Amino acid sequence: MAQKKWTIDPAHSEVQFKVKHLVISTVTGNFKTFEGTAATEEDTFQGGSITVTIDAQSINTNNEQRDGHLKSAEFFDVENTPKIIIKTTSIRQTDDDEYIIQADLTMKGVTKPVEFKAEYGGIVTDGYGQTKVGLEVKGKLNRKDFGLNWNAVIEGGGLTVSEEVKLIANLQFIQEK
Repeated sequence: MAQKKWTIDPAHSEVQFKVKHLVISTVTGNFKTFEGTAATEEDTFQGGSITVTIDAQSINTNNEQRDGHLKSAEFFDVENTPKIIIKTTSIRQTDDDEYIIQADLTMKGVTKPVEFKAEYGGIVTDGYGQTKVGLEVKGKLNRKDFGLNWNAVIEGGGLTVSEEVKLIANLQFIQEK
């Protein structure tokens, strides 16, 4: 069977993150600019590959001051490392619509393996004749593993920003003709 190639539809996709602030609440942010491709043997992702490239400069937490701090050398250092890259090393189907994805994530010049769980949304042909598939991807990482080390101790000994970051991506791919 011929390999199918797919491209992320940015108008119908999103890349978000969630991180605890002051240990009592969660701040949600997203990246406005990203692109990606996938290759599959079937209409499922079993054994396929995905690459997503995120523009770190496009970070958005609905707070300009915080976004500026996140772009600085204390966090993403977008001047020197403007891209975050996720490249799968394996995609394994565990149920009808569930997958375990192993990937190499490169952020701030550091590459580490990460694991994601994914839910396959299905395949459909839209009103324009384009074949599309959906995939919701979730995972966690320790930001300090990637050199995002800034923090401040609050009264009582807690930290301003948790080390654990949750990643959530809802991706819609368009099959290339």
